[in-house]
Amino acid sequence: MVTPLRVVIALCLVAPFVAMLWVGSYAKTDPVVIGIPFFYWYQMLWVLLSTGLTMIAYKLWQRDQRARSASKGGASK
Repeated sequence: MVTPLRVVIALCLVAPFVAMLWVGSYAKTDPVVIGIPFFYWYQMLWVLLSTGLTMIAYKLWQRDQRARSASKGGASK
């Protein structure tokens, strides 16, 4: 069943793939941050963002699973 929570989970997991596959958006050298061209620091930023988004997706998935098991358990009583 598709719920708004599951859509958010999917967006959290798909966003890094879309960002990295759209190479034209970051295939440049400017702006340079502490001597590192944009092409490199953008990808490293997405490593951190992907970690955070995956953690958020996991926590939301746990919440969804607890809610589903609670609703199934409560319905049988």
